[in-house]
Amino acid sequence: MNILITNNPLVSAEYLNAKKPKVEYLETNLLDLLIHIRNYIHKGHKLLTHPLSGSVKPNETLYKSVLISEKTNTTDLQSVKIIEECIAVTQKFAQRKISDEHLKDLQTVDLSLIRVTLDKN
Repeated sequence: MNILITNNPLVSAEYLNAKKPKVEYLETNLLDLLIHIRNYIHKGHKLLTHPLSGSVKPNETLYKSVLISEKTNTTDLQSVKIIEECIAVTQKFAQRKISDEHLKDLQTVDLSLIRVTLDKN
């Protein structure tokens, strides 16, 4: 079963009780979320959605939802390359202070981006 890894409470609330995919919700920042996803990739999972999708720069959001595959017997080198590049980009951009009034908007944007993928399946 595919795994949806997110730090977005809206995504977690919407998909937590869905039959597919399995949802893993983490209360963490974007960089630590990407590192957590990288750990899955190194164990044989494959990225099914791009971690920096939607042209939203890492310093412009606090929330991200990424779909990965079930564990396979091999390491997907393309997924490794993509997640490492995403981590490097995220480290390069200093996180801006985002006001509390915009947090719900950022959660909604991330939910909209992942919903397009999940609703197709």
